[in-house]
Amino acid sequence: MFGLRFLQATSSTTTHRRPPFFIIGQTVVNYLVVAGGGGSGRTRSGGGGAGGYRTNSGTSGANSSPEAEIAYSAVTGLTFTVTVGAGGAGVGVSSFGQGGQGNSSIFSTITSTGGGGGGANINVHVGGNGGSGGGGNNNQGSSPAFGLGTALQGMNGGDPSFSNPVNSGGGGGASAVGANGTTSAGGNGGAGLTHNLFTSINSGQYAGGGGGGGILGSPAGTGGLGGGGTGGTQAAGQGTAGTQNTGGGAGGSGTDSSFAGENGGSGVVIIRYSAVFQALTGGAGLTYSGGTPSGGFRTYTFTAGSGTVTFP
Repeated sequence: MFGLRFLQATSSTTTHRRPPFFIIGQTVVNYLVVAGGGGSGRTRSGGGGAGGYRTNSGTSGANSSPEAEIAYSAVTGLTFTVTVGAGGAGVGVSSFGQGGQGNSSIFSTITSTGGGGGGANINVHVGGNGGSGGGGNNNQGSSPAFGLGTALQGMNGGDPSFSNPVNSGGGGGASAVGANGTTSAGGNGGAGLTHNLFTSINSGQYAGGGGGGGILGSPAGTGGLGGGGTGGTQAAGQGTAGTQNTGGGAGGSGTDSSFAGENGGSGVVIIRYSAVFQALTGGAGLTYSGGTPSGGFRTYTFTAGSGTVTFP
């Protein structure tokens, strides 16, 4: 049985990440690993941050390029773990505090961090840290109130307006920070990224931040491209959840205390390798599709669960 081999990602080895390029019987695997998005808090909360976004092809995460990621090669007999992170939970109407952080997604040694939860009007005002940071809601605290993103995976959330009316900040996305709330509107969620190889889900758009909630008559922030939920308002109530299997952050809730937070969107793991190799085996505990050769490749899309698979 052969083992795993990593290739240092440098400009001279860039072509090694595009199957079908072989090195002593190996094939390089293209991957996209998106973690679950952050949930939002109760009552005029900040938007949830997008789940961390990592890939070695097609696009790149925040402040990075595919060359910054590890070139992953697989050989016969290699067994690896796949985990699809669930979205962070929204805070219920009988609870207080920040929205839940999204769960990490894993492909072998590649881990993307769950998105930070949106800050709440009561108890925990600041947005949570994560793959992308949650947006802040700060009725009485000090600046800054946004959550921090993780380098090469996502961006920071946005601040609230800090003066009345206090509208919440948007959650960060994979390619843009969440917008700050203003006295006239909640902040928009930061934009995610479009992957040009893996387009079967949401037209290939992933990891958008959730929009911040609006207070009184102010409009809410919109969700960022890539599954971010739209924030709620006094009239519209709760925000919308992040889109499933995009890692989108949840939209922040509106003004009234009866408005609960929403859940972040679940993540996804997608891999592609040369169809010269046979189908994967194993996969108990995972929900996935694909594997039929198309265009010279086998592509697998994992949408839920955790388990191990073996390369043929």
